Amino acid sequence: MAHEDVMPGGVGVEPVDGGEGLTLTFPDNRLTVLLFGAFDAHLHRLEARLGIACYPVGNRVTLMGPPEMLERARGLLTVLYGALEMGQRVDEARVEAGILALERPEDGPDPLDEAAVLKTPLREIRPRTPRQADYIRELTRRPLVFAIGPAGTGKTYLAVAAAVLDFIEGRVGRIVLTRPAVEAGEHLGFLPGDLQDKVDPYLRPLYDALYDMLGYEKVERMLGRNQLEIAPLAYMRGRTLAEATIILDEAQNTTIEQMKMFLTRLGEGSRVVVSGDVTQVDLPSNRRSGLSHALEVLKRVEGISFVWFTHRDVVRHPLVKRIVQAYEEAATREGMAAGRLA
Repeated sequence: MAHEDVMPGGVGVEPVDGGEGLTLTFPDNRLTVLLFGAFDAHLHRLEARLGIACYPVGNRVTLMGPPEMLERARGLLTVLYGALEMGQRVDEARVEAGILALERPEDGPDPLDEAAVLKTPLREIRPRTPRQADYIRELTRRPLVFAIGPAGTGKTYLAVAAAVLDFIEGRVGRIVLTRPAVEAGEHLGFLPGDLQDKVDPYLRPLYDALYDMLGYEKVERMLGRNQLEIAPLAYMRGRTLAEATIILDEAQNTTIEQMKMFLTRLGEGSRVVVSGDVTQVDLPSNRRSGLSHALEVLKRVEGISFVWFTHRDVVRHPLVKRIVQAYEEAATREGMAAGRLA
């Protein structure tokens, strides 16, 4: 009979005869059900992504495949089981984050690390990719962070979560969220209502994130007490914001003058996050994006962090990731062609 080793958490590991597999035994049947997922969905994800086969029976699972992939799967399942023992949730997003960390260990911190978890009143927010884990760490370390990359990578959502945590734990006295009111092909003048009514649709994603983390009533109370401000970028002119977390969303649609104006609002005890996608600029063709300009001007300034996201960090529908990748590849080809023509 093969010898069975015991891993941390009491997980038994027994090699399968022939050396092409491992059998893992988990002590708690109830936690094992959560570990494997509904209809063994988490194991199916491991099979598809790591190229192994999983054969679950009760509180045991036999893994078959290449030794390197078996070791990765064993390590991930052991870590996830340990998380369940500590009362943490293991869902599809967390399994995916663990697989991504296995596939690209050089990309940055482990997204399963508890230090990268943002615990807001209504939601525990975990990074799903190593780059997101790195972003969360930078949000806690630097007074000014630039987050650049395509939609769906969590740039704004994670920044809002970090801002909520800063406020709840008393590091700042208020949260200021802003974005430029630049039309993506439409015209503000045709929208009904006063100025606030016209710009509210542009600020809606920020409201949605706050409702998700704090709830509607808490957000409304904070707005009434001036602890929370959500406003167009033009409202920032002439102010100095101290003891606040300030987030500029859709920063690619700022002009150079607007970006300089915004960055100089930073006051004592404040943190600023600037997020945007330099490939999605809605400014007139004769105006340069303030975000693109800032990335060049500030790249050597001490105290500023730059986090770059790619299609690999998209956490929306898998098709969105493939669409973003296709556009990134097209932009690379077009850039190379332009270089040849120059």
